[in-house]
Amino acid sequence: MQDYDFIVVGSGSAGSVVAEKLSASGRFSVLVLEAGGTDRRFFVQMPLGYGKTFFDPAVNWNYKTEPDPGLAGNADHWPRGKLLGGSSSINAMVWIRGQREDFDGWAAAGNTGWGFDDLLPIFKAIEDNEAGTDEWRGRGGPIHVTDNRSRVHPLTHRFLKAGQQAGLALNQDFNGAAQEGVGVYQINTKSGRRWSAARAFLRPAMKRANIRVVTNALATRILFEGTRAVGIEYLKHGRTITARAGREVVLCGGSVNTPQLLQLSGVGPADLLKNLGIPVVHANAHVGANLQDHLGINYTYKGRLPTLNQTLRPWWGKMLVGMQYLLLRTGPLSMSMNQGGGFFRTDAGQTRPNMQLYFQAFSTVLPKPGERPILTPDPWPGFSIGLSNCRPSSRGSIMIRSRNALDYPKIVPNGYSTETDVAEMLAAVKFVRKIASMPAMSEVITEEVLPGPKCVGDDELIADFRKRSGTVYHPVSTCRMGPDASQSVVDPRLKVHGLAGLRIVDASIFPDNISGNTNAASIMTGWKGAEMILEDHP
Repeated sequence: MQDYDFIVVGSGSAGSVVAEKLSASGRFSVLVLEAGGTDRRFFVQMPLGYGKTFFDPAVNWNYKTEPDPGLAGNADHWPRGKLLGGSSSINAMVWIRGQREDFDGWAAAGNTGWGFDDLLPIFKAIEDNEAGTDEWRGRGGPIHVTDNRSRVHPLTHRFLKAGQQAGLALNQDFNGAAQEGVGVYQINTKSGRRWSAARAFLRPAMKRANIRVVTNALATRILFEGTRAVGIEYLKHGRTITARAGREVVLCGGSVNTPQLLQLSGVGPADLLKNLGIPVVHANAHVGANLQDHLGINYTYKGRLPTLNQTLRPWWGKMLVGMQYLLLRTGPLSMSMNQGGGFFRTDAGQTRPNMQLYFQAFSTVLPKPGERPILTPDPWPGFSIGLSNCRPSSRGSIMIRSRNALDYPKIVPNGYSTETDVAEMLAAVKFVRKIASMPAMSEVITEEVLPGPKCVGDDELIADFRKRSGTVYHPVSTCRMGPDASQSVVDPRLKVHGLAGLRIVDASIFPDNISGNTNAASIMTGWKGAEMILEDHP
């Protein structure tokens, strides 16, 4: 039996922050359980290396959804980080906070303390932004944010110009006063290396004597005495080990693993648990429900000008960019594939942007088996304009299949299951074509490769985006926050309703999804959650 003040389950975007802050004073003993292994891998640290980790079971859970009727029956691939840093160690590194209205909506729903003005000081404290400091941006924080405006591929500037020709403003900072417009994405890297939550928070914390990080440790059950969480049972090398928490158990497993662990431990939908022979500790139908995710699609073009295809595909190009990266930590390998992008409204009735754009100065129509073909692009000069929805109304679920913690849960996204989501995506793909038709882009395009010029009518466009869309890896809300115990899983202080000694601090608590990439908001949640825990344990 191992005894600690706090047990943190998961070392991902939120868990790394929680571990650092709970251990900082030296007053508390902290155990961190991570189901995966080390983040000290070349393709994890090299920013564009996430093309290699996309299917790698050594660092990736490699979840697969149920066949989804809304996605033409496709079973979507869901990569989630299974290593120190979690998904912040294998993601595309785009640093987006979300819109003011997202967080103000959380607060308006009764989640006191979660409005934008409450959270802005935390976002600023997190950041060390290369673009400088102002009323929106922070400097000196643990997460280094790189300003790539001077480093992007020349074709990215054409995309920005075409976006402006299509009616969007140039936006120099999507985390500034307003999100709408086109611009260059800031990414969380430092000196050409991925700057994950593990590197920013967990690695410094691991130097302290009062924290213990155990890798390859799969949490299988929360231990309860009555309705109080008192510890965790976990598997390591086939052996079951028990650890006790004198103060709190903090779940930071993310939107898949957190509801899975709760359900395995008897916290979740009563009928599901009873049917699987799991004793019910606390019935709550919302554990694993209310799944929200962003769906995206790329429109791909063949161009007249060289793209990154001509650099990254040939052996000599790979050698040159490899040397550039190894010697100088610069070049394409030091960046995300999403160099530019933006946010727009699909119609005038929208009060704020409801769609996100991504520009990629290369194309991957011909995939290499078993690899996301970022490092093996097409043999012609190609590029893609992608988009994803910001606040879809479709809802899915994540539920366990058995009592065995090694069995992956059943993931049902229910993509495009509402008419609203279909209508806004139809309008959005038409706007992508509008951008491509603007002079700055059309003069360098020879043809649309995907979906192709024959795909024109509304029914054809809808059929195409159902067939080709997929997750952009932002699942949230499976243990959503709310003041009403009958409608949520945790309260605004992230305590699990109906239970003691148990909190959830990760993206699963988001009451609703945010408008954009979710990693920055997940790290913010870790920071705020840790502050609340420390307030309750003076």
